Amino acid sequence: MKSLFDKISYDCSKNVTKSYSTSFSAAVKMLAPGIRQDIYNIYGFVRFADEIVDTFHDYNKEQLFEMFEKELESALEKRISLNPVLNSFQHTVHKYNIPRTMIAAFMDSMKLDLHKTEYKSTAEYNEYIYGSADVVGLMCLKVFVKGDDKKFYELEHAAMRLGSAFQKVNFLRDLKSDYEDLNRSYFPNTDLSRLDEHSKQAIIKEIEADFEAGFQGILKLPLEAKFGVYTAYVYYKKLLSKLKKTPSIEIKNTRIRVPDYQKFGLLAKCYVNYRLNLL
Repeated sequence: MKSLFDKISYDCSKNVTKSYSTSFSAAVKMLAPGIRQDIYNIYGFVRFADEIVDTFHDYNKEQLFEMFEKELESALEKRISLNPVLNSFQHTVHKYNIPRTMIAAFMDSMKLDLHKTEYKSTAEYNEYIYGSADVVGLMCLKVFVKGDDKKFYELEHAAMRLGSAFQKVNFLRDLKSDYEDLNRSYFPNTDLSRLDEHSKQAIIKEIEADFEAGFQGILKLPLEAKFGVYTAYVYYKKLLSKLKKTPSIEIKNTRIRVPDYQKFGLLAKCYVNYRLNLL
C-alpha cells in the first residue's frame, strides 16, 4: 500500500530530525500538528544532503552527491522515490508548490562544499548563505503560510534574514570543526587562524542585524507557526549571546553549546511569552 510506504517515509524524516538535532526537533514540536510533518520532510532532505558533503569522508562524496541529485530529480518528476527521505520531501514540495529554483539553489550551495574552501568576497559569501540557509527558511515559510502568496511575499525578506542568522551562528559555533576538519573558511575578509575580538564582534553585529529583521517577521507569522519559530529564534539568540561572551581564542578551540537545562528554561520562557500574547 502506497499510504503505508508514505507513512514510513514521513516517520523516517521525523527520525532524521530527532536524531540529528534535538534543538530543532524541540522547536518543530511547538508548531501546530498540521504542519509539523512537512517541516520534518524539509529538514530530512537538507540534512541528508549536508551529511554527504560534510561527513562521508571515507567515500566518494562527489559520486554520492550526484546519485542523490539524480534521485531527487526523479522523485520530483515521478512523485515517488524509494529513498524515504526524498519520497517525503517531494510530497511537501508538491503540496505547497515549493519552487524548483529554491531547491536548485540549495543543491548548488551543497555542491560548493565538495570543493570550495574559502569565500573571499561578500558576494560569494552571500550567495552561499542564500542557497544553504535562506531558501530553507523560504521552503518552511511556504508551509507556514499554506499557499497564501500575499503573506509569503510579505514575510519573504524576514524569513531569509532569519535563515541567514541561524546559519551564521552555526558558522561561528562550528568554527573549529569547519576550519580544522573540513578546511573551510566561510567568513570573508577574516583570517580564522588569527581570529581576534574585533573580527568576532563585527561578525556578531552582522548576525544581530539579521536577527532583528527576522524577528519582525516572526511577529507576523500565522499562529500555527509563530511559537515554534520563536522558540528556535530564542535558542539561537541564546547561543549567540554565549558566543559573544566567549573569548575569540576559545571559540577557535572549542564548540560552544547551550546546556539542556538552559534549553528547558528557554522553552518555558517562550511559552509564557506566547501565552501572554507578548509576541
